[in-house]
Amino acid sequence: MSRVAIIGCGVVGSSWTLVFARAGHDVVVHDPSPEAAEAAVAFVRGSLAGTPEAEAILARIATAASLEEAVAGADYVQESAPERLPIKQALYARLDTLVPPQVVIGSSTSGLPASSFTESLATRARCLVVHPINPPHLIPLVELVPAPWTAAEAVEFAGALMTAVGQEPIRLSREINGFVVNRLQSALLGEAFRLVEDGIVSAAEVDKAVADGLGLRWFFMGPFETIDLNAATGVAEYCRNLGPMYHGLAREQADPRPWSAPLVAAIERERRAAVPGERLPERRLWRDRWLAALVAAKAQIRREFGR
Repeated sequence: MSRVAIIGCGVVGSSWTLVFARAGHDVVVHDPSPEAAEAAVAFVRGSLAGTPEAEAILARIATAASLEEAVAGADYVQESAPERLPIKQALYARLDTLVPPQVVIGSSTSGLPASSFTESLATRARCLVVHPINPPHLIPLVELVPAPWTAAEAVEFAGALMTAVGQEPIRLSREINGFVVNRLQSALLGEAFRLVEDGIVSAAEVDKAVADGLGLRWFFMGPFETIDLNAATGVAEYCRNLGPMYHGLAREQADPRPWSAPLVAAIERERRAAVPGERLPERRLWRDRWLAALVAAKAQIRREFGR
């Protein structure tokens, strides 16, 4: 087993703790708030409640009172500090001197490029973004995003580690705003808000269009394979037949709209009517149970039918 340091114990850091401990690694968690570090352990305990492996996994997790203690002897560091640039810059300046230069440091940042907080580091070549889709203990995809100076060996190491702990990494060739998943989600969200703002459908009907329509296909195959299978001879035929229509739609969507306060308020009212604010934690647990069941079912189906 190797030793993994988790720096930052919010929602993402807590989930990462479970990912690495579940895969057999010794995990040391640290947060400036001791209560947050203990909460990460409590999260793992709660997630594993009633499972036969719970005690063995929990035995691999320890908390560290200081950053120095957390990274001492670490073979990999997963940073999940708050999404504020000054915080990350200060943290990485410390990690630069505390972590041996051969140890890779991955950041869970969902939007800040690694170049924005590693440029001045002496060991910047070992730093990259290792961005999970929340929560990573249930959703396996991870985006590996190198800075311009990230060493290829660091990307290779991170990719191999992610695969070994049960995640599904994709490797970006360079930094780009929003990475991949958020850019795809941005396009869908932009049109979703537009459809509601223009009075075409309600927010609930947009959700239904995805959950009971597009999402059923996207659950096990991506957009390119979807259109490849939706034409008799494949993707080229699909593009010949429907490319002009999609180009026309793209021209309609070429004027990005801000999410106005009245629009957000209207959607907020609709969502709170469906799920009152005090029931959001309960609904998140419902989501996580669905995700866990779907991931398990997907693995079983893949064993029967292949990828």
